[in-house]
Amino acid sequence: MKKLALDAIDIRILCAVQHHGKISKFKLAELVNLSPTPCRVRLDKLKKSGIILGYQADIDIDRLIDLTKVIVTVSLKTHKKSDFERFESYIGDIDEIVECYATGGGTDYVMTIVSRNLSDFQCLVEQLLKEEIGIDRYVIYIVTKQVKKTPLNLVTLLSE
Repeated sequence: MKKLALDAIDIRILCAVQHHGKISKFKLAELVNLSPTPCRVRLDKLKKSGIILGYQADIDIDRLIDLTKVIVTVSLKTHKKSDFERFESYIGDIDEIVECYATGGGTDYVMTIVSRNLSDFQCLVEQLLKEEIGIDRYVIYIVTKQVKKTPLNLVTLLSE
């Protein structure tokens, strides 16, 4: 995939959008020290390029409901391309699986699953095993508290 070349102003725009979400073009221009029209042009370019995927609220769900969050590592029985595709296609439609990463090393996938309670989580695991989507073994880790969650430091990562 071709990487888009960004300058310091683009990085400031990305940082502002990452921190403030969808804000007025005037406020954004003020934050990045650029006049509104060129700022909007640059923002549009970043959106068009696919770098800005969207805007969403960061909701503290723990203030609304008690949930069970579980990290699950999964290893598949066999490792053909079709095995990975079958697994990924199946889990893509499960709302409770909120993150899934394909990994190298001792496990094939690391998933984050959020359910109303441990019983619902267990039902989901049983369903995954019943569907025969190639799971050989899995290990679960019950999340007891979130220690850290921060957005990426774009200035550090993108500066040369």
